Amino acid sequence: MKGFNLNVFRQFWSIAQLYWLGKEKKGALTLLVILGLLLVGYTQLSVLLNEAQGGLISTLSNKDETKFWETVFKFLWVLVLYVPLFAGFSFTQGKLGLYWRKWLTEHFLNNYFLNRSFYQLAVKNIEIDNPDQRISEDIRSFTQDSLLFFLVIIQSILQVIAFSIVLWSISQQLVIFLLVYALAGTLITTGVFGKKLVSLNFNQLQKEANFRFGLVRVRENSESIAFYQGESQEKSNLNNLFIDAFNNFNSLLVWQELYLGLFTNTFEFLPYVIPAVVVAPSVLSGDLEVGKVSEATGAFLRVFFSLNIIVSRFQSLTSFAAGIDRLSTFYNFLSPEKTKDLLTKNTSENRTIDTIVGEQLSIEHLTLQTPNYQNTLMEDVSVNLPQGKGLLIMGTSGCGKSSLLRSIAGLWDAGTGAIYRPELNKMLFLPQRPYMIIGTLREQLIYPTVEKNISETELQDILDLVNLPHLAEKFGGFEVEKDWGEVLSLGEQQRVAFARILINQPEYAILDEATSALDANNEANLYKHLLETKTTFISVGHRDSLKSYHQLLLRISEDKSWQLSSIST
Repeated sequence: MKGFNLNVFRQFWSIAQLYWLGKEKKGALTLLVILGLLLVGYTQLSVLLNEAQGGLISTLSNKDETKFWETVFKFLWVLVLYVPLFAGFSFTQGKLGLYWRKWLTEHFLNNYFLNRSFYQLAVKNIEIDNPDQRISEDIRSFTQDSLLFFLVIIQSILQVIAFSIVLWSISQQLVIFLLVYALAGTLITTGVFGKKLVSLNFNQLQKEANFRFGLVRVRENSESIAFYQGESQEKSNLNNLFIDAFNNFNSLLVWQELYLGLFTNTFEFLPYVIPAVVVAPSVLSGDLEVGKVSEATGAFLRVFFSLNIIVSRFQSLTSFAAGIDRLSTFYNFLSPEKTKDLLTKNTSENRTIDTIVGEQLSIEHLTLQTPNYQNTLMEDVSVNLPQGKGLLIMGTSGCGKSSLLRSIAGLWDAGTGAIYRPELNKMLFLPQRPYMIIGTLREQLIYPTVEKNISETELQDILDLVNLPHLAEKFGGFEVEKDWGEVLSLGEQQRVAFARILINQPEYAILDEATSALDANNEANLYKHLLETKTTFISVGHRDSLKSYHQLLLRISEDKSWQLSSIST
């Protein structure tokens, strides 16, 4: 596990430059300049406030009433300027962090869906866990925390310069002692605690995400778990995930709160006493005013905590470094120029299927393997599907029927041979369990199209054709939002999926047991309307009744052999 080194900074900059050197750089740099001006302004006002505080004590000790009230009014005037500057700085910092997060999230999402990277994460052997957390939580932390740390560093530099001048005028010994003291604390903190805390924080992010993902899986599969009465096993699995997070966090507490806490509390307590001890002889001899003790203490503490930034913020820095590591790994996977090498891992043993855009669908000498190249599902398959015809694929479970559809869609490419097919936007794939979006009924029916000029009357006619005449009325119309996967039965979902074919009218439809939850009459009705559209289609199924709607039959055997025959209808 990496500690704080140049690699962390390289990882950080490889992601940060996307925004700061990209199309949004003018707006981003403008806000950054405004932040710099505000920072310089209220830092200078901080010096004046510190000076005024020392002046108040001096005027009281000298019992100078006139000068006391002058100092009070000076303090109030500085405060009037300081407060809005500080509030404006915090507001602008928040806005810049928000804009940065918005842009970076959109960039990651674009690459996440580019080349179906989201799917490849699920089927390829790539060690990138919980992409949802990396996009939501790690990007938020990256943008907001990195901006915070950058501005804190700039603020610390300004305060060191401003208050060192004040401190030097009071005691040069304090400045020299302060530099040595802060440097020693930083070296001890990073050397002793750095690598261990970065590792623990990295593991904690991963284990918390695993526990949250386990809870989400229970929610998404609640019905299946209930049917199986699998509560005990699921509870045990979640307990194990939580115990992993608990044990790691317990180690984190020991190192972060106990060991590091003991050091930092001791290290940061002494500066409250040191200035008074050093300045006391000059005050007692009358060479300095009493207020100079307060002024020296204030300046000393400002400079000390500015120099002490790594020690004081070490806990958050280690968590931030772990987040950079996770986000950088994810970014490298999603980068278009790197994705191909990571996904295909082209070697002499791991060849891939050629996918060629053509006018009609055909397969030539296809040998299909699983994505990890561990199993061969079928060998030397060749099929030519004329336009307007139907192909039925049958065989025993596990022989590779659905896998063949995945290869046609370009999801699986492990193997040899060639697949000729039209552009994917001319094809519509219907899996056994249709994907139901959370949205309106209109959006559900026209999916995957985002916008389609179709009236409610036309939508209702389509619902009548797929034997769902009362669906819109039952749920309150076409513009009502529902979690349709929860409110519709599997049979209703499969009929909605067929409605998508009738609405989007693709040239090719690929059906993976798309009528498995339907009775014979509903199945016959759906295929009847499909045949009327003159759509070319491929079906995977087990029922002999499906032969009535197809002209070709591809039967795949467990021994990887296959047979193509015509169907008499």
